[in-house]
Amino acid sequence: MIQGPGRPAAAPEGIHGGSPQISDREFALFQDLIRRTAGIHLSDVKKALLLSRLSRRLRQLGFATFHEYYDHLLTGNPEECVRMIDCMTTNETRFFREEDQFRFLDAEVLPAWRADADAGRRRRQVRAWCAGCSTGEEPYSLAMVLLNALPPDAGWSIDILATDLSTRALEHARQAVWPIDRAAEIPRDYLEAYMMRGTRSQEGRMKAGPKIRALVRFERLNLNDERYAVAGPFDLVLCRNVLIYFDEGLKAKVIGRLLGHLGPDGYLLTGHAEGLVGLTSRLRTVRPSIFAAPAAGGRPGT
Repeated sequence: MIQGPGRPAAAPEGIHGGSPQISDREFALFQDLIRRTAGIHLSDVKKALLLSRLSRRLRQLGFATFHEYYDHLLTGNPEECVRMIDCMTTNETRFFREEDQFRFLDAEVLPAWRADADAGRRRRQVRAWCAGCSTGEEPYSLAMVLLNALPPDAGWSIDILATDLSTRALEHARQAVWPIDRAAEIPRDYLEAYMMRGTRSQEGRMKAGPKIRALVRFERLNLNDERYAVAGPFDLVLCRNVLIYFDEGLKAKVIGRLLGHLGPDGYLLTGHAEGLVGLTSRLRTVRPSIFAAPAAGGRPGT
């Protein structure tokens, strides 16, 4: 139909001002899909967030409405579901975040493990799992602390598994490159020992050095899955600032699954905003956000 002068062509339903809009019904469909797929609970106040995160993806694929995009996701497009979840995840992190936990490991846990190894009560091996590793700052921070306290020339081996739901975050983590201003987050002795400053084309950047990169392996894992394809047990399980995205029912299930991979003398570290009160009787609270398997009685924090 030819429009008269000065009258723009009518936008398709769901399009206003060239950008997709989302109805309450469409938002409810995505709330349910994201919860079923990733376990992430989006409250009603997150409607604007979803709109801003996914509108660009709709335009890239040529969909006029969110309902068209939703139907596309339901008709056997697992790769696009991964992309959609990538758009919705917030990968906020930094080096040595929750620094009290790293101090606790360095001052109390690792000296006790060294003493146990010297006495023949444990192997000189540490296995750790960072569940929800984002762009890699957490596992590389842990690698620095462990390598500094438990060096290979003293017979120690260290293995760190780092997993995340976001393929975009994992790719960044594997590259292990960050702006040089992030160096301010890293203690100077660790910075000098384990990080590399970029030169020439990499000026203004830094990269994790080979010593710590060799300790960390990255895999995609969805904490909403019924079973986790990881080989435990682990001495340390870090699941920090991830549980806040789950409702109470899923949070309890995830904690139960994580504990299934925690060794008898292991420690679970969560974010400070993630209380586990009433979620499990299988852990002993050592400090806020630091929990020990019951068999760790008599170990640090008792």
